[in-house]
Amino acid sequence: MENDPTLEVCCKGVTKVYGEGPTRVDALRGIDLTLKKGELLMIVGPSGSGKTTLISIIAGILEQEAGECTVLGRDLKEMSNGERTQFRGKEIGFVFQTFNLIPMLTITENVAVPLLLNGEELEPALKKAEELLIKYGLEDKLLRLPTELSGGQLQRVAIARSCIHGPSLIVCDEPTSSLDHETGQNVMKLFRQEVLEKNRALIIVTHDQRIFPFADRIIKLDDGQVVA
Repeated sequence: MENDPTLEVCCKGVTKVYGEGPTRVDALRGIDLTLKKGELLMIVGPSGSGKTTLISIIAGILEQEAGECTVLGRDLKEMSNGERTQFRGKEIGFVFQTFNLIPMLTITENVAVPLLLNGEELEPALKKAEELLIKYGLEDKLLRLPTELSGGQLQRVAIARSCIHGPSLIVCDEPTSSLDHETGQNVMKLFRQEVLEKNRALIIVTHDQRIFPFADRIIKLDDGQVVA
C-alpha cells in the first residue's frame, strides 16, 4: 500500500513514549493509519488519548520511538532535523488550536510568512497573501493586527497561512473548538474547499461533533490505540 501514488500518509506500528520508569507514559501504542489525496480525516478521542502526539509525528514535529511514518512517500524518521524542517516548510501546513499568529505583524504579513521562509521575495509573497485573504472574505482586514480580529476571522487567517505555500498535507488541532456553530461551519466549508479543489489531504483532531459531517472518515483513539 505504501507504493500507492494516491497515498499521502502511511503509519505502521507507530509508538511514542514520554518519560522513563515510574513516570513513563506510552502515548501511542502501535498506530496504523493511512490517508489518501483528497481525503478529510478526523481523529477523535478523549483528552490524553494520543491525538496531538500522533499528528505531531505525522507533521514531523515529533519523532516516534518505533514503527514507520511516511508522508508523501518520505520516511520522516530517516531525515535529519534540517531535512525534516525543510520538508515540513514546503509540504505540510499546520493549523494550531491557539492560531500561533505573530501579534506585531498584520494578518497579510502573517499569511506571507511560509512563502518568505521558502525563499519568496517580500512583495510577491504579500500579494499572494492578500489574494488569498480576499478569497476568504477578509478584504477589509488586510492591514489589521491579529488582536483586532474575532476568533472566526483569526481562524480564517490561520487556514490561509497553512495553505499559502501549496502544501500537500494540512494538519489541524481543534480548529473549531472556540468557535460558535455558524462560524465553525464556515471554517469547515473552507477546509473542504481546500481539499476538493486542490486534491490535498487534511487531518483534523477534534472534539467538536458538529463538524463530523464534513469528514470522509473518522477514527477514534483511546489510550494510544485506534479503537474505531
